[in-house]
Amino acid sequence: MSNIKVLQLRSAGVSLVLDCSGPALPSVLHWGADLGSLDEAALVGLRQGAGAVQTGNGLDDNKPVAIIPEYSAGWFGLPGLNGHRDGHDFSASFQLQSVAQTGNTVQVAATDTQAGLKLDLTIELTDSGLVRAKAELTNTGTSAYTVDGLVLALPVPTEATELLDMTGRHIGERVPQRHAFTQGAHIRDNRRGRTGADATLLLIAGTRGFDFGTGEIWAVHTAWSGNHRSYAERGMSGYAVIGGGELLLPGEGRLQPEGSYSTPWIYGSYGIGLDQVSTRFHEYLRARETHPKTDRPVVLNTWEAVYFDLDLDKLKALADAAAEVGAERFVLDDGWFRGRRDDHAGLGDWYVDEGIWPKGLHPLVDHVTGLGLQFGLWVEPEMVNPDSDLAREHPDWILATGNRMPPTARHQQGLNLGIPAAYDYLLERLDSLLNEYDISYLKWDHNRDFVDGGNQQTGAAGIHEQTLAVYRLLDELKRRHPGLEIESCSSGGARVDLGILERTDRVWGSDSNDALERQKIQRWTQMLLPPELIGCHVGPPKAHTTGRTQSLAFRATTALFGHFGIEWDISAASPEERAELAGWVALHKELRPLLHTGKVVRADRGSDDFLLHGVVAQDGSRAVYSAVQMAQSITSDLGRVRLPGLTKDRVYRVRKTATPGPEPRHKASWWADGGAVDLTGAALAAVGVQVPAQWPETAILLDVQAI
Repeated sequence: MSNIKVLQLRSAGVSLVLDCSGPALPSVLHWGADLGSLDEAALVGLRQGAGAVQTGNGLDDNKPVAIIPEYSAGWFGLPGLNGHRDGHDFSASFQLQSVAQTGNTVQVAATDTQAGLKLDLTIELTDSGLVRAKAELTNTGTSAYTVDGLVLALPVPTEATELLDMTGRHIGERVPQRHAFTQGAHIRDNRRGRTGADATLLLIAGTRGFDFGTGEIWAVHTAWSGNHRSYAERGMSGYAVIGGGELLLPGEGRLQPEGSYSTPWIYGSYGIGLDQVSTRFHEYLRARETHPKTDRPVVLNTWEAVYFDLDLDKLKALADAAAEVGAERFVLDDGWFRGRRDDHAGLGDWYVDEGIWPKGLHPLVDHVTGLGLQFGLWVEPEMVNPDSDLAREHPDWILATGNRMPPTARHQQGLNLGIPAAYDYLLERLDSLLNEYDISYLKWDHNRDFVDGGNQQTGAAGIHEQTLAVYRLLDELKRRHPGLEIESCSSGGARVDLGILERTDRVWGSDSNDALERQKIQRWTQMLLPPELIGCHVGPPKAHTTGRTQSLAFRATTALFGHFGIEWDISAASPEERAELAGWVALHKELRPLLHTGKVVRADRGSDDFLLHGVVAQDGSRAVYSAVQMAQSITSDLGRVRLPGLTKDRVYRVRKTATPGPEPRHKASWWADGGAVDLTGAALAAVGVQVPAQWPETAILLDVQAI
């Protein structure tokens, strides 16, 4: 027994059991429901019970899959390490050197002396029950070693028979897709140079028919903002894994002697139902030191109000209207810098355009801050228009292969931050703007995928270095300007991951402000992020991305469940519209402490014509739910709607939330002025309440309070 080392990590109803007995890399004996506190004998018994079956045509020494699966150990699926030393040392076989456990963190060191490699693993179980792991590979040999890929994998049991992941596109991010978890590999590769509008966000394996409230589920997230891989694989041996890592372009992982490569963090979440899986991420993010501590300011963004028409008097009037309705932050979007009259020119020339702003931005900034609003500014530092002074002076700073220019997208190219001079230029320009003006917020955009993303000066691929340089730039600006908040915007929601969220304060959920589209986009984005980290704005009556016309009540109800904002020319809105909008802003501020701290819950009804979601206070004392009629129902009324997430044995009073919007089409019998229903949390979850019949593209709010 002295040679057997089995470690147990426990937190928030989750157990992670690692077999660190060696001589091979650690394997996961259990990741899932809490097993209680197991003594040494019980842990050894768990190891014995997990012993491999020696089949007639299998290996004589059939071992469990390591957290970095090895070809040398008989894993015939995707190897954890894929690399070579100029064709040699193509198959590593790491031997355990040391294991150290401190609380719920395990540090592992292993070497392959023949291949000349050292591997350091960090495996953690967070307070919210998330598993997270990363690896660092060091070349201890005397010649260069090329890492083509390094991924980490977590095992899932045979019971996980279905997969759920996400895809999407610009103005249509986070579309779920479900399919069987069959033998073979399901690989989601991203080579866009950013997280991607079609990124899976979470790759989820679960028992058949799992949904938001039921089913055993295991999910992974790759916390990286560049090229990446997420995958699920089931082999003929019966073992199945889910995992991920960075997707390296050729040559990006070439390590000189004593050089090292570090993977991004891989996060794993286990739970019963999608809501519990999601809650673990929310609790983890909210516990970070860097998580926003202040109330999320109500934003007015100028883009869909004025586009490129930046007239000072018009912007002042818009700021006045923003203050009138209760906004707390005013963000000047695109068009303020040199040569920027449309999206064909100017990117890269980060100087205030003297032709539009003879006195700089000071008159606008002073007016905005004089109204008591914070001032924010849009930037897109990682991009350059070929029609710009910067591109004409430094064409070699464009991300390209060196012998051709990539095709443009949105009339722009990528600016190579892996070139020190380009990085220094951006840091100086952004730092100067932040020093000159009272800017508390940057809307940081990234509006194209990278094609042929290389370094012209070296001829090498450049996406890995670009991603690290962006991280360094964000970190340095935050260091120089304490309190500065930054939004990750990327053609809307194309850069949503926990790598970028380590140094930004929210993401822009989508360039679509169509409330019908946003209901679905926000529902699935919240699988990873809590509402306060997702920008959700009230757009104009007619959505510019879809042409749909929607009521202010529907647009505002949709935006309530996030970081609330406005993106509409409210200076031209009617007095009645501004008064109603002010009511919605006030309601959001009233609900904000609950919405931005509570547990997100969702209900399944088997049809997309109606959605139910809500937020429940951590102590179970209050909740607010949104009942959303997405389309015309096949039945005349919906029947009773279940309200999940409440404390089972507490009694709650359900009322309609007083909103500035109109009353629903057909009221339920209890839906009279002052009407209410008193039921236990268990009854509300199992039986529910009848809600009024609604027109398509409308929503009502239910206020639920313990009595």
